[in-house]
Amino acid sequence: FFSPRTSPLRPDSHRTRTHTMDGQDWKPVVLTKKRPTGGMNGVPKTAEAARRLGMQVDTVKKQGAGYDAGKMGKLDNETEELSHVKVNTEVKKAILQGRLAKKMTQAQLAQQINEKPQIVQEYESGKAIPNQAILGKLERILGVKLRGLK
Repeated sequence: FFSPRTSPLRPDSHRTRTHTMDGQDWKPVVLTKKRPTGGMNGVPKTAEAARRLGMQVDTVKKQGAGYDAGKMGKLDNETEELSHVKVNTEVKKAILQGRLAKKMTQAQLAQQINEKPQIVQEYESGKAIPNQAILGKLERILGVKLRGLK
């Protein structure tokens, strides 16, 4: 049993300390940003700033800045249609027929090949860009030849 004087929960009342903060610096510290100055010698940096100050501003349009006529002409004359190769009709028909023969839904087929159902849907609609790994999985599960069809 503890006496109030020796209780571990109460500080020793017979030892008192005086806490003073004499060594503390309580002066506030103020941090400020350096304000941006105008241009050099009071000249505004932009034409708009000069206009606001009522100064006369002359603007000159640069000819051909960043423009290479040779390259632009080549781009303008380009007639080739650039697009990704999509799954052809024979492949998408083979996937659809193979899936229906196995009586699977698109979601079930996607689960079998560890892909999202959206991937199977894109292959069957002909919108997918052919991936040899996915085509290989589809061949294995459906038992149909997909790679090499034209």
